[in-house]
Amino acid sequence: MNIHEYQAKALLAARGLAAPSGRLAATPEQAARAFDELHLQRAVVKAQIHAGGRGKAGGVLFVSSRAEAEAAAKKLLGCTLVTAQTGPRGRPVNQVLVQERLDLARELYLGVSLDRSSGRPQVIAAARGGMEIEELARTDPTAILCEYGDPDHGLAPFQARNLFTGLRLPHEQMKPAMELILSLARTFIECDCSLIEVNPLALCADGRLLIADLKMAFDDNALRRHPDIAALRDTAQEDPREVEAEQYDLSYVGLEGNIGCMVNGAGLAMATMDLIRLQGGEPANFLDVGGDATVEKVTAAFRLIEKDEHVRAILVNIFGGIVRCDLVADGIVAAVGQVGLRAPLVVRLEGTNAEAGRKVLAACGLRIASAESLEDAAAKAVALASPNSTRRHGEH
Repeated sequence: MNIHEYQAKALLAARGLAAPSGRLAATPEQAARAFDELHLQRAVVKAQIHAGGRGKAGGVLFVSSRAEAEAAAKKLLGCTLVTAQTGPRGRPVNQVLVQERLDLARELYLGVSLDRSSGRPQVIAAARGGMEIEELARTDPTAILCEYGDPDHGLAPFQARNLFTGLRLPHEQMKPAMELILSLARTFIECDCSLIEVNPLALCADGRLLIADLKMAFDDNALRRHPDIAALRDTAQEDPREVEAEQYDLSYVGLEGNIGCMVNGAGLAMATMDLIRLQGGEPANFLDVGGDATVEKVTAAFRLIEKDEHVRAILVNIFGGIVRCDLVADGIVAAVGQVGLRAPLVVRLEGTNAEAGRKVLAACGLRIASAESLEDAAAKAVALASPNSTRRHGEH
């Protein structure tokens, strides 16, 4: 789960870490009042979305007056901001952060993530931060510093000192810098984070070391331990189909292709998407209906797929282990009757009562293309989704 920049800064402020002064605004008038309340001559108005790359996309505006703050908020609020991290659909801007504009002496980078190969938190730092950090990592990987922490206790002081040395900060910044590094590592563990990214970490001309920009994400599976963090979720920043899928205990992730997928089992779903790619197609989604593919879940799954206007064909791939294929077939027939699919449908059934399931589909009166193997199913779905295909929904 992601949270907004202003929420992340508030969370770290409660742990004693310093960030620039700022106010949240949901209207241009609130942004103007925020500028007055901060008693600033210069400020920055920042779109609050669950994605980075806002500066390059025009989501960070510098202002020098109350009127400019109001105009900047008016420009950003209500728009859909598309950045390198949002995908083409972008994210809606419903709030802005009016924040102190810093007089920067240097920009640095500091982050904490999970190293999956070792199962340990890794603290990453660079003496240069800002919008080009990805380019720096690509062109000069030696500039990226890394220390691996303990999964229970975080980072040791000597490791924080190593990072401080690599950041080449003035000696008088050693204590606040080490406290910041150690605190971020502890926060990562205690809050079950999947990412903390401070970019930039600002060394100001007046000597302050501040978290100028911040991104935080959390392990969804651990949110039950953190109801206060779970309450920060903003579903308006998420794909509405993914939010709806949760209500039916479906695992759904929207993608950019045109072949809708409905599969039982995450591994089989991944294999199905791989085979679609091998056949020259692109999956429109990952959708795992789980081991109990009931009529209600199958119907909800079809509705989710149908909401994607880019879908030109649907592939249902069911392996009957715990679930019976004939019951899944009953669910497919009932679901298609309720939803009324506009895209052609390919179904592959294998496993428990697979033959009985195929008979159900053959006798239902609906035009459903049946497949004998996964390769056959993927090939048929790709052919039906092709722009050159003249076949309509359900043709064999």
